[in-house]
Amino acid sequence: MTPIRKLFIANRAEIALRIVRTARRLGIATVVPWHAADRHGPALHEADEKIQLFGEPPVAAFLDIAAIVHAARDSGCDAVHPGYGFLSENAAFAGAVAEAGLVFVGPSAQVIERMGDKIRARRFAVEQGVPVTPAADEADDPAGFAERARAVGFPLLVKGAAGGGGKGMQIVRVASRLAEAIDVARRESERYFGDGRLFAERYVERPRHIEVQVFGDAQGNVIHLGERECSIQRRFQKLIEETPAPGLDPGLRERICSAAVTLAKASGYVNAGTVECIVSPEGEFFFLEMNTRLQVEHPVTEMVTGLDLVEWQLRVACGEPLSLTQEQVRWHGHAIEARLLAEDADAGFVPDTGRVRLLRWPQGPALRIDGGVIEGAPVTADFDSMLAKLVAHGATRDLAVSRLRQALEETVLLGVTVNADYLGRVLRHPAFARGDTDTGFLERHRDTLLPAPLSDEERRLLLAVAARALPDPAARAAPQPYAAMGAWRN
Repeated sequence: MTPIRKLFIANRAEIALRIVRTARRLGIATVVPWHAADRHGPALHEADEKIQLFGEPPVAAFLDIAAIVHAARDSGCDAVHPGYGFLSENAAFAGAVAEAGLVFVGPSAQVIERMGDKIRARRFAVEQGVPVTPAADEADDPAGFAERARAVGFPLLVKGAAGGGGKGMQIVRVASRLAEAIDVARRESERYFGDGRLFAERYVERPRHIEVQVFGDAQGNVIHLGERECSIQRRFQKLIEETPAPGLDPGLRERICSAAVTLAKASGYVNAGTVECIVSPEGEFFFLEMNTRLQVEHPVTEMVTGLDLVEWQLRVACGEPLSLTQEQVRWHGHAIEARLLAEDADAGFVPDTGRVRLLRWPQGPALRIDGGVIEGAPVTADFDSMLAKLVAHGATRDLAVSRLRQALEETVLLGVTVNADYLGRVLRHPAFARGDTDTGFLERHRDTLLPAPLSDEERRLLLAVAARALPDPAARAAPQPYAAMGAWRN
């Protein structure tokens, strides 16, 4: 086994900081990259070293494989952790890291190529006997794709083969919209992922989005660490995640988790991965995709298992076997996570930019804040809009939800519009409290999730607070669209 002495973290913001802290606890030195447009990242203050990247737009710097590998080698690193997003599911990047003689903290390039591509992964799932929805792909006959898609039947979901996070996805309910949907999905897929290949699958109405955390080691051991419910989404992008999935039939849970382990084991999977499924109202489940990386929502799994998944990633990357068997994994209580985004949720989830004038994170029992922004830092259009993750744990779901609601209410972030109030209204919704959720929840309850009108007194108070906290409102940047990042935050 080869120990990791120095780790290059090919990422930024909260996930870079989260990896730095685990690496430091394990005695591993860390190097984080930075761009001039992102010089205020919290990880830069805690890492042992930082190295500047160059590129325009700034996101391009974190997508430059040659530059990242060069920076890792030049800084004397033994290994590269990709975090999530950017190059984390890029088989060419994993291969380039390995060719440079560095350890890639994740699955091999061959496994990423097999399981990270939706079309290949679907075919592999079918070979393993894992259920998938009826579908058609372009294969070697793009001209006949539309006709094969019609034969699947409506409603359809047209998707990019290399896509994710809602980009390159179009719901089609009538045949007359199919051509337009294919065109839009292809353009989005080419823009965000550089790959315009498509497929179309039968769209399941009111599905739940259930995913399973899997882990494999080089000795051939594969286990799961339970499932997560990720149905609260806007534009196919997750906002709230929790574990265990509320009200999920125990038998169905066992079948889904068993299928996830089957897929991972058959693919020769090593390190952390997530198998994503949809569950119909009738209780059928279908394989959706596999994310060959750590997930944004991994903290909820950590809170109910007591495990550090990044530590597991680093140990497995060094060649160590998993420290637990499936029978030894224990789950305790309930955990729930909300993504704090720089956006105006009440105005159609429009992203916002500006400078963080005042920032106060909440304090409380069983509460975890994974923050990616600091007071005084600018929030720009150059990177993803997620500023932090608020995670709460409790002996019961009701207690965990209550703690998260309180945390959102106590969060103070001025200078940029954030979605904290909106998330609180979702958590207080009676249907959410019942666990009656699916991927259409936010759209179906759109009107009841709008804020109550402010009284004159409340409006005067808020204006007074803002005037004190934001002495220079003229300096606030105008909202603008976020950089095309591939919507990798799922």
